[in-house]
Formats: sequence, structure tokens, C-alpha cells
Amino acid sequence: MQPKKEAPLRSDAQRNRDRILEVALVELTRSADAPLSAIAKKAGVGQGTFYRNFPNRESLVLEVYRYEMQQVADTACQLLAARAPDEALRAWMDRLAQYAMAKAGLADALRQAATRGSLAALGHGPVTSAMSLLLKANEEAGTIRPGVTPEDFALAIAGLWQIDPHGDWQSRAGRLFDLVMDGLRAGAPGAARGG
Repeated sequence: MQPKKEAPLRSDAQRNRDRILEVALVELTRSADAPLSAIAKKAGVGQGTFYRNFPNRESLVLEVYRYEMQQVADTACQLLAARAPDEALRAWMDRLAQYAMAKAGLADALRQAATRGSLAALGHGPVTSAMSLLLKANEEAGTIRPGVTPEDFALAIAGLWQIDPHGDWQSRAGRLFDLVMDGLRAGAPGAARGG
């Protein structure tokens, strides 16, 4: 027996939900303790509409996180359509860093709202799929060593989460990612051909 699918929201209801998420992202990034009533007011919705969509803080914070992680994941296809696989992979790392540094304030709200398991489940699927897509394209193009898994890649870039978003994060992330790319290219079949 398959789970029952939820009916799509009416267009006005979807607009309300989207507005709430947009405002919540900004407000929760500024302050993990942003009052839900202030988010509803800035989104231009009543308390009833707000709580129909998000019955509590945790459900709101987790949905903001899920939506943002999906946006980062979707970038992989766009980059692969416009660039060579290795350039797409490196550009995707920059996109991930931009997300991580810009949303550092959201991390506090996430820590308060959820258990680690629920966060991993929300972000893991789309981001792992994006990593798989990028790694497969690079392996097929011969631009990285064969056999690199999304888990290997995630461990290699894990230093990103240690970078201070208030410091010189762009150059630090750039150096980290250049090192990762050098390591991925070592032993790549294309490197032997001079490519």
C-alpha cells in the first residue's frame, strides 16, 4: 500500500506558504529566536494561516532548510548543462560555500529546532544526488580519479563547515576546494592524455 499523496495547494495558499518561507529564511538567518508572530506579520499572513502551514518552529525551520538544500542540489544540473564536468564540480563547491556562509545564522535555528537525524534526512538526499551526478559526469569524462563516492567527496570538503563566515571565507574555501580538486584529478585517466 502506497502512502497517500497530499493534494497540491491552491495557488493563493501556495503563495502564502512561499512568502512565509522567504521571510522565515531572512529572519531566522538574522536571529535563531525570531518570533513566529513577527515572521507571520512580515509575510502578510494571519496567525491561523501561519500555523496551518507550520504548526511549530521546528516544522518551519526544517522546511526552510529542506528548500534551501534543494536549491543547492538543483544547481548541479544547471552547471553541468553550461560547463565542462570538472568546471561544473568546482563551481558547485563554490555555490555550496556561498550557501553555508550566507546561512550561518540559520545554523543556530537548525540546532535549536531539530535532531541531527532529521536534518541529515532532509538535506542528504538532494545533495547526495547532486554529488553523485557531478562525480559520475567527471568520472565518465576522465577528469577525476575513478571510484570517488559522494561520501568520500563529502568528507573531503568537510573543512568548509569549520570556516568562519565572518572572516575571509571566500579565499579560505577557494584554497580548500582547489586542494580537493587537485586530489580528485590525481590519477584521473584524462590527466595521462594531458587533458
